[in-house]
Amino acid sequence: MSASAALNTLRSMGRYGLGAPVLLLIMLCMMVVPLPPAALDVLFTFNISLALLVLLAAIYAKRPLEFAAFPTVLLLATLLRLALNVASTRVVLLSGHTGTDAAGRVIEAFGSFVIGSNYAVGLVVFVILIIINFLVVTKGAGRVSEVSARFTLDAMPGKQMAIDADLNAGLISQEEAKARRAEVAQEADFYGAMDGASKFVRGDAIAGILILIINILGGLGVGVLQHGMSVGDAMHNYALLTIGDGLVAQIPSLLLSSAAAMMVTRVSASEDMGQQILSQLFQSPRGLAVTAAVIGGMGLVPGMPNIAFLSLAAAAGGGAWYLTRQRRRAEEAEAASQAPAAPEQTSRDLGWDDVAPLDVLGLEIGYRLIPMVDKAQGGQLMGRIKGVRKKLSQELGFLIPPVHIRDNLDLAPNAYRISLKGVTAGQADVRPEREMAINPGQVFGSLDGHPTRDPVFGLEALWIGPEARDQAQTYGYTVVDSSTVIATHLNQILSDHAHQLLGYQEVQALLDRLAENAPKLVEDLVPKTLPLGTVVQVMQELLKEQVPIRDMRTITETLAEYAPKSQEPAVLTAAVRERLGRFIIQNISGLGDEIEVIAMNQGLEQLLHKSLQAGAADGVGLEPGLADSLQGSLADAVQRQEASGKPAILLVARALRPMLARFARHVAPALRVLAYTEVPDDTRVKIVAVVGGEAAVAAQA
Repeated sequence: MSASAALNTLRSMGRYGLGAPVLLLIMLCMMVVPLPPAALDVLFTFNISLALLVLLAAIYAKRPLEFAAFPTVLLLATLLRLALNVASTRVVLLSGHTGTDAAGRVIEAFGSFVIGSNYAVGLVVFVILIIINFLVVTKGAGRVSEVSARFTLDAMPGKQMAIDADLNAGLISQEEAKARRAEVAQEADFYGAMDGASKFVRGDAIAGILILIINILGGLGVGVLQHGMSVGDAMHNYALLTIGDGLVAQIPSLLLSSAAAMMVTRVSASEDMGQQILSQLFQSPRGLAVTAAVIGGMGLVPGMPNIAFLSLAAAAGGGAWYLTRQRRRAEEAEAASQAPAAPEQTSRDLGWDDVAPLDVLGLEIGYRLIPMVDKAQGGQLMGRIKGVRKKLSQELGFLIPPVHIRDNLDLAPNAYRISLKGVTAGQADVRPEREMAINPGQVFGSLDGHPTRDPVFGLEALWIGPEARDQAQTYGYTVVDSSTVIATHLNQILSDHAHQLLGYQEVQALLDRLAENAPKLVEDLVPKTLPLGTVVQVMQELLKEQVPIRDMRTITETLAEYAPKSQEPAVLTAAVRERLGRFIIQNISGLGDEIEVIAMNQGLEQLLHKSLQAGAADGVGLEPGLADSLQGSLADAVQRQEASGKPAILLVARALRPMLARFARHVAPALRVLAYTEVPDDTRVKIVAVVGGEAAVAAQA
């Protein structure tokens, strides 16, 4: 059979799922059916080649998960080697009296050429290999596998929380979140499997010792008692065959053990092992220079092998000089590329170009945060900000304007400032070389770090080093980097001030897009029925009360219907809210057919109606004692709803809703105020609390 035909056969077996069963069946036959010496030579050569191939695959894999099948390959290679040991043992015991080539040329070569036909030397070499494999490589790899598996499993909840936090902040998409969750699960499965696979390697090393002892004793018994050989001849033949067999098996075993140790001890990076070693070991020319000096000094000592030491010292010194020259050239090239342009020599008069336009959205950063926005230095902040803009644009229904980022030497080195139309909306400090471990309220462990507060929600947090990330996630902390902190802060500010970002230009763009599908609707609305300014005010009021404007068709149709009756933005906003009632409730409480609401005492509602009639539509006319009592009642009710994991909704009369919405915006931002007319007919209402009874009594008194 040709090589191509054999390859096609293997592919067909793999396609129909027959590869693993056939391989296991072949191993079983090797243990039961006697094999000729020629077959043993082929199988032993294949075993050594397989071990070398696995070792090279482990070295060149850039990340452990790129060779996720390694534990299974390790198990199959171990079973193959043990099956070969059984097959070769049978041949050695049956035909060992005929000569040292009874078990094939491979075993004879290892028994004669490698150890010089001296079974004492072979026995010593075999024992040394066993010690290296069992006590050094296998034992260390097994310990690392146990620790890696334990810490990987302990860190899974924290990693999942970090993925959820990035998803909620709009930094990643649903597909990216699924891929990262799958990678976390695959990583845990891999290290768990490696923990078990290391036990196979350790058991294989022990089996090699037992097989050696059994084969030597069995060979002596067979040669002396059955074939009448002298003890010396029997020891010569059977010991050489047994040791040769053991060496043929132990060398692939040592290669596989080394591959397993490399897989569990390496750090995940986008480089193979050779690149990591070269880039990190020879990163500093100072280390090579000191090494050259020490080795050169030893080479000058009389009696030392001067040529060898001085040659190596010269090579290390030359390497240090070469690395120093390369680094200096790179620094000069970078300085040349960043050199400021020559100042303009010609003088000119001032013009409008000298008046910088006001940025709608601005982000000022201290000089130590500049690498975070430089993609050439691995900065991720630009991508995070783009993700925040994309997420909010999809949720709110209009395009969030670009964020103008610039450095500000007046700020502290680690500080940043977010501004809206030139007014500071938020500022804080971050540490780009560290990560923020946020305490969500339920952690079970203490960390060493610099205390701080989350700039978004004000939660207690710590600045920790990247090496403590897994430990912090194991304790229940939510760990984010500095770029995520700034992006999340920006996301919160944009959500709270979305109405300030929507202006005439944005509303006109929304109407132009709607006109592509409903031109008559837009033509009859603006400017025939309503001026553009009124439409802008209605949409700004919707955004101010956290109602997205994605459904432009419904909003525009409602405005066109109610505009002949009233031109007041407040009246039009109330009409639009009623049409969007189902959408508003779904955004607040999900897809359920029942909502839990907080109702208002009837006596207090009557008092508020009187306040409206007296001209206190903005809520300022509330008596201070009444306002204070109402604020306390609402705060308690909202706290109880949030503790039960339910949204806080205050259901009131239509006329009272605007006033109470403005009042709640200042005293209870988490409270959403709905009118009775905004609740769809098929939605059940469950009253969980009634507020304002004490306030009404106090006001009447």
